[in-house]
Amino acid sequence: MQNNGRHILIVDDEPLVRRSLSELLTLSGYAVSTASDGKEALNLLKTYHADIIITDIKMPQMDGIQLLKEVKSMNRDIPVILITGYASIENAVEAMKEGAYDYVTKPIVDSEIKIVLDRLVKQKQLVEENIKLKEQLSAGQRDKFHEIVGKSAKMQKIYTLIEAITSTRANVLIHGESGTGKRLIAHAIHNCNELERGKPFIEVSCGALTETLLESELFGHVKGSFTSAIKDKPGRFELASGGTIFLDEIDAFSPALQVKLLRVLQEGEFERVGDNKTIKVDIRVIVATNQNLAELIKSGKFRKDLYYRLNIISIEVPPLRERRDDIPLLIIDLIKKHSKHISKKIEGVSKEALSKFIDYEWPGNIRELENVIERAIILSKGPIINVEDLPDFFHNLEEVKEPGTNDKLRLKEALKSPEKGLIVKALHSTNGNRNETARVLGINRTTLYKKMQKFGLLKNLKSNELES
Repeated sequence: MQNNGRHILIVDDEPLVRRSLSELLTLSGYAVSTASDGKEALNLLKTYHADIIITDIKMPQMDGIQLLKEVKSMNRDIPVILITGYASIENAVEAMKEGAYDYVTKPIVDSEIKIVLDRLVKQKQLVEENIKLKEQLSAGQRDKFHEIVGKSAKMQKIYTLIEAITSTRANVLIHGESGTGKRLIAHAIHNCNELERGKPFIEVSCGALTETLLESELFGHVKGSFTSAIKDKPGRFELASGGTIFLDEIDAFSPALQVKLLRVLQEGEFERVGDNKTIKVDIRVIVATNQNLAELIKSGKFRKDLYYRLNIISIEVPPLRERRDDIPLLIIDLIKKHSKHISKKIEGVSKEALSKFIDYEWPGNIRELENVIERAIILSKGPIINVEDLPDFFHNLEEVKEPGTNDKLRLKEALKSPEKGLIVKALHSTNGNRNETARVLGINRTTLYKKMQKFGLLKNLKSNELES
């Protein structure tokens, strides 16, 4: 039979199983290699490309579960099918949470393994064809995709990935620093999908709500369930049924809310607060975070099983400092937006001002850039934004003197100067909002307050800027 171009690696300690499976799959058109245990398989994978791995769970040296984990750490895109005895089905189901594609039971039935493989291959073909088609359609570089502005290589990859998942309703995890545009990407995912376009798109800023309010907001409540519950209220999951719900700052979920969200993802059901009636929903979940969820899992603050349910498709949004060639396009787009809003005709920026924009680190990312542009439009005296229209911190950032100059600078002092500069930039990027500044810098609010006090920054900001 003609080879279909798919390579399968069979891993089993029983020679008879390896031989019979190898014959079956070779006759079905696959290229097949075999290994007797997990360690041998990993050594083989260093030089052998496998499209699919079929492995027994119980093996000497390294079992199938450990092999699955090792394979996923090397390449999450390689699907793994597990072979298990009836007594170990529970282990196989648990392994699917670790990323296994499916499992078959012993004794292996030829028709069963072929059905699983046919389904898997069709899915892979669909994704590959979709990506190839989208790449062909987007061969010309796009400056804008829906409301997202950017022509850099990193943004082009995101556009292609969004288009590749338009025919699915897979859950999506968007990760990126504050102000990078995660919300726009969530909107683009929803609007690109023909099945979802025109259906509800519901957003929830999870970090802005307490646990009690967030639970009520998401799942709804019935009259009398708590003091202020004066009438029944549907939750955001109900309102989004048939469409998409976007949960920003998913890291803010408490352990109890994580359990409820996991049930929605697994079963598509929940109850309103104070009610025992189960509500069913059909929904796509998109979540976003600026935190490292892997670290939160290690510290016990985020559930691993929830992470795997959410992380079907992962999109990493680059910070603005890693896509500086997009800054001129973003400036043009933001000038158009705010000139119209402010009713002031602005044609562009001077070369000197553009140079400042490109050299700046933008700790607050696109949100900070938008704030600076809006301010410059208001202050500009003519049709061109000049350097003098930019905030003071563009001109007054402190620089550490190089070693060897006449002014001797101790190490402690040398380290203070750039730290203070970063805090100043972050404060200006958030208009003095300490909560947002702490989030941008990746420190807690108390630490930020102490550092501001140490560097004498509290007295330099207006009192109303420090209330938040």
